[in-house]
Amino acid sequence: MFHSTRGDKLVSSPEAILNGIADDGGLYVIDKLPNINYHNFLNSNYQEMAAKILNAFFPEFSYEEIKNEIDDAYKAFDIDEVVNLNKCDNCYFLELFHGPTLAFKDLALVVLPRLMKLSKKKLGYDKNITILTATSGDTGGAALNGFRNVDGVSIVVLYPDGGVSPVQEAQMCSFRGDNASVLAIGGNFDDCQSFVKDFFKNHKDLSLSSANSINIARLAPQIVYYFYSYIDLVRKNVIKDGDKITFCVPTGNFGNILAGYFAKALGLPIKNLICASNKNNVLTDFFNNGTYNKNRPFFKTNSPSMDILISSNLERFLYYASNENTNKVKDLMNSLNTKGVYDFKNPFDYFYAYSTNEEDTLKVIKHVYDKYNYLIDPHTACSYNAYLDYVLGTKNNEPVVVVSTASPFKFPQSVLSAFDIKADESLESINVLSKKFGLSIPKVLNYPAVIKEHVELKDADSYVLGRVKCYESK
Repeated sequence: MFHSTRGDKLVSSPEAILNGIADDGGLYVIDKLPNINYHNFLNSNYQEMAAKILNAFFPEFSYEEIKNEIDDAYKAFDIDEVVNLNKCDNCYFLELFHGPTLAFKDLALVVLPRLMKLSKKKLGYDKNITILTATSGDTGGAALNGFRNVDGVSIVVLYPDGGVSPVQEAQMCSFRGDNASVLAIGGNFDDCQSFVKDFFKNHKDLSLSSANSINIARLAPQIVYYFYSYIDLVRKNVIKDGDKITFCVPTGNFGNILAGYFAKALGLPIKNLICASNKNNVLTDFFNNGTYNKNRPFFKTNSPSMDILISSNLERFLYYASNENTNKVKDLMNSLNTKGVYDFKNPFDYFYAYSTNEEDTLKVIKHVYDKYNYLIDPHTACSYNAYLDYVLGTKNNEPVVVVSTASPFKFPQSVLSAFDIKADESLESINVLSKKFGLSIPKVLNYPAVIKEHVELKDADSYVLGRVKCYESK
């Protein structure tokens, strides 16, 4: 069963999945973390691990039901094991970008629509649902791909105009159909995200859900790759069973690293979690100083998926870090909404936090390529730089998994600029990147001409209500 971070009303797994966000504006958390023994996965492939973990979180569905959906969902990935670990000395890059939109969001967003389908069936709910999602770049394309051709679902994606890469924008705007709308919003990601939350709050008469990681069924599948990477290192004799390892995670909305927190809470031998941010370092300051303050300049950077000042999933972390005190969470969220700031001392000493500016991001991309002949994207560069800061500060030499969230082909202009190669904002930069580094262009990067639809934030509400298929609430 699940309840809100701000209240104790219990709902079933299917209800939590379909609702997306709780009635009181809080995020759903499970009332009791399931018992998961990672030793049970030592002989499992990625798909089997995913089915077992999701079945533990959502027991209303059978293992067979979930496994069938998982097997079909991950057929869209270009490697059999779904994710891959690439060794560079004591650093292991966890490649999460082998899905249909070349970003880690695919790991969850090929699964979420299927869990929604199972939830509708389980509840006998036959009405259509509207998915309303904000994106800083990667979620939008992955959600549109995941919900494409899903009966009974319409999807609306809002993204910040000028705040995503040309490839990200092309991915989103290429999805056209009766059930999909993509809106470029004048503002930043936080504006888009706030609009989505307000829309949920103000339109409870509509059947709405979300594909953002505020939806528990978006978050839960992300736990799997922490388990898989640990077990893969055990199988390869890099570590012994029971040894602790550290994960370094680039994050803006805090969902990616929160999945690592859950993995540790479920018993995976994780020593430390390193939170890597870009110039929008609100999370770095929070973990280092105990103050979360969104009242600061917003920067558009070369790692745009982390250009976020309001990290929604941090609310779930606050719930657990405050000993599951829903009243405390409610007070903190009220302070954030009214003052833009709150103070909270993190009780967990295994969190480290670092930030990387744009110049250093480019230096790291070049450094990794020059040293290892391995090309990374800007978000992974922020993560790797945080790893270097962590090693320098702690003198720890144990294996560290650096979470690699996107293919360099998603950000070709930024990657090329790290090597002083000028590239315009067109998609031709994909070809330049391919020729420069001798890399094959992923087949999914084949887009028709797209037309961007720009809507001012103040008009978005009437747009969604007037032109997008919204359905009456259940």
